[in-house]
Amino acid sequence: MNETVDFGELPKSLVDDVLKRTEGIGQELLKSFEELRNKREVWRKQLIDSSTVMHDSSLPVTQSPTTCGVDGSYAVERLLATDLVVAGAVAVEGLTPPSEKRFWPEPNHFVHVETETHNPDTSTILRAGMIGMELILAQQAPHDLVLLDGSLTTPVIYFNQGFSKAKEYLHLKTVKEYLVKEIRPFLEAYYCLLDPPRNDRQWVAIPKYTSRREIGEKLGWPDSHDDRGLLSSILEPGEYTSPALLSTYSWHLGTSVVNEFTDVVIQNEIDQIVEQILQFLNRVHFLYYRPHAYMPALRLEMSQTIAKNRPRLGIVLQGIKDQCSTAAIMEPYPLYLADRMVKHLPRAVPAFRQITSQHLAEDYQGNIDDVFVGLHSYRTESGR
Repeated sequence: MNETVDFGELPKSLVDDVLKRTEGIGQELLKSFEELRNKREVWRKQLIDSSTVMHDSSLPVTQSPTTCGVDGSYAVERLLATDLVVAGAVAVEGLTPPSEKRFWPEPNHFVHVETETHNPDTSTILRAGMIGMELILAQQAPHDLVLLDGSLTTPVIYFNQGFSKAKEYLHLKTVKEYLVKEIRPFLEAYYCLLDPPRNDRQWVAIPKYTSRREIGEKLGWPDSHDDRGLLSSILEPGEYTSPALLSTYSWHLGTSVVNEFTDVVIQNEIDQIVEQILQFLNRVHFLYYRPHAYMPALRLEMSQTIAKNRPRLGIVLQGIKDQCSTAAIMEPYPLYLADRMVKHLPRAVPAFRQITSQHLAEDYQGNIDDVFVGLHSYRTESGR
């Protein structure tokens, strides 16, 4: 679980300089922690007086739900002659209650692998495909509670950026042979999560990093702290904040990239799905929940139909509490596993390139040096 850090390649003077500066950073952090400790009771009283704090014991009792976590990643290996691109998503089952059977014998996944001509925006386009795979896996999961890494607003951002860039590079195989064909299923899956058609499925997004300050702005807390950081100190185990609407934004999602490949009927159907997505994005709710004393507050984002339904909200919080069963993992277990798995996809790309080189070298009739020079890697760009 722990990964060693090697300073061997860094200049000694650089390491010494960084170590000297850590003392000053430590003092700044000390001031921040002291402020939290001194004002904790004041801020907690503000929360209670505003009827913002609730306890999970007040929700209807429910059995432990079945759960899974979904995450994705992508990588672009920049080679001399071409680019090797890969994007994937995995869905991992959580800890299974003793009374339940596992749905999946092994993790489910989607993956896209392709070679592309050199393009500076391939990563942006590939990221849209990655988030779409995550949404489809989440939509298809048979579990009571499906957890996604990131915010429920992340897909609209990634889609809009990726689709806009794809329109400029219609010659890319990832665009014309993959993304354009999958746009509609991607959008349908996204809409399903924003407006769940079934009441026996709960989809919840959990962003690890967030700078949101909806509660802090409402109660006049200092700008130097985000909500999650403060609430991790203020909330007691089992407490959660009352569900509230996300800050309203004027979202935009352009899908005109499909116009070159589909007829007017399909274009209109896609436009209708986009309109519904944008409508329900402004109904997304959030809350913060601290399941155990050893856990920080988790930001949970979900549809309005889940947030306003107490039995369904009880299922969500019960599932989160069950999957946060050890202090060694600071997030729900299935999300931790999914994250660990997909992080290794970019790391494995050089190995995939090496295998490709071997196959190519076996069949290439020219000078073998052409193969190894052409497939020389300059760098790998990756993300999630």
